[in-house]
Amino acid sequence: MLTHAPAEVVVTLQGLVGGSVLESGPLRVLAAFVTINTVMYSALAVAKILPKVYPATWFPSSNRRAEDRSIYPEGWDGER
Repeated sequence: MLTHAPAEVVVTLQGLVGGSVLESGPLRVLAAFVTINTVMYSALAVAKILPKVYPATWFPSSNRRAEDRSIYPEGWDGER
């Protein structure tokens, strides 16, 4: 587990690999890729645990019949 503050970690890494390596273009591109990838997977994980949403049910649909086409237009009152 990371127990240091971020500034202390950067100072420690600069001591290990050198400041110019940490400020290089390829490492910044890699850091940006990792950041975007982490955000995307976090959003997918949250979306997966939430209930499904069906926006089509929010608006009235135009595919409803104007009249009842049942063989019992007034309703069925018989026995089963």
